[in-house]
Amino acid sequence: MAGPWITDVERRIVADALTQESWYEKRYYYVEKFEKEFAEYHNRKYGLMTPNCTQAIYLLLYALGIKEGDEVIVPDCTWTGSMAAISFFGAKPVFCDVDEKTWCINPKSAEESITEKTKAIIAVDLYGNMPDMDGLKEISERYGIPLIEDSAESLGSRYKGIPAGKFGVGSVFSFHSTKTITSGEGGILLLDDDELYKKAKFMRDCGRNEKEPYKITESSLKHMPSNPQAALVYAQFTRLNEIIEKKRWILHKYKEELSEFSDLQFNEESDDVYNGVWATSMVWGKKYSLTKEKMMQELGKLNLPARPFFYPLSSLPAYAKYKTGSREKNPISYDISARGITLPGALVLTEKDIKEYCDGIKKILRENL
Repeated sequence: MAGPWITDVERRIVADALTQESWYEKRYYYVEKFEKEFAEYHNRKYGLMTPNCTQAIYLLLYALGIKEGDEVIVPDCTWTGSMAAISFFGAKPVFCDVDEKTWCINPKSAEESITEKTKAIIAVDLYGNMPDMDGLKEISERYGIPLIEDSAESLGSRYKGIPAGKFGVGSVFSFHSTKTITSGEGGILLLDDDELYKKAKFMRDCGRNEKEPYKITESSLKHMPSNPQAALVYAQFTRLNEIIEKKRWILHKYKEELSEFSDLQFNEESDDVYNGVWATSMVWGKKYSLTKEKMMQELGKLNLPARPFFYPLSSLPAYAKYKTGSREKNPISYDISARGITLPGALVLTEKDIKEYCDGIKKILRENL
């Protein structure tokens, strides 16, 4: 369903991170090397690697001063990691709708969700897609509300030539084992602002003062990655172009195999958006008598795996107390989610694998017209 492409490049660099020197004199060598080069790639000033992406969002919300009683706007259709840290601070997530073409946050719905308590807007680059960043930037500047870019799924994507991860006051990426490049688990926070960087870096390592590191001035959890972790993702990063090419090949092979169906929607590609395609996802037309649960059930009968298109967060038990009126407010999120699945996107997929999978999809679609 999902997984990385590991070569001798990764084995060699990780082996170097396991040498004795790397546990002593070069304890954070690959962490710092990766942070610097990854930030430069995205035209950002700073990078702070973390054990996972959720902790990167946590550090940014902390640096922004998010607290109990504040509101943070998030798209309804995304993974829980995009907003889990909001409730950790005692703030309230406010769910807004997504755009039917991009599957990402709809600027109009986001603007309509703004109140005097709104302290941030989180835009999620879903499945490698990109939202209307121009519209979101204009709203952020007009209302003076910080924009955060959750780029966990969009490494390699570009909006009008600008890399995903360059938008807003800060952005985050994920290096989970299913992501485009991986450290097994891992994440990074990218920033340009000096003060936000200082605050986030301070809290990343137990609130330690750099000048007197054993005199703790503020209590904090620890959010530090390890050097071997960073070595793996750094090695993957050196191969980014060929990995993105394989991700895009997978998308285009699915589209080619299923081209006879005119009412299938895949990850968006347009004049404005170059899609890095973290995971190929598919939404089918309304004429089919298929829910995503039924599609996955039928694929299962053929021994073919699938993941559901992300559920609206407001529909999940974990966020029931925030869901009031969300189905009526965010109809596109509920509609698209009900008609979509994520297709296998492992970087070891072959053309034969994809053809076999598409044969199964064709069968199911024809049987459910």
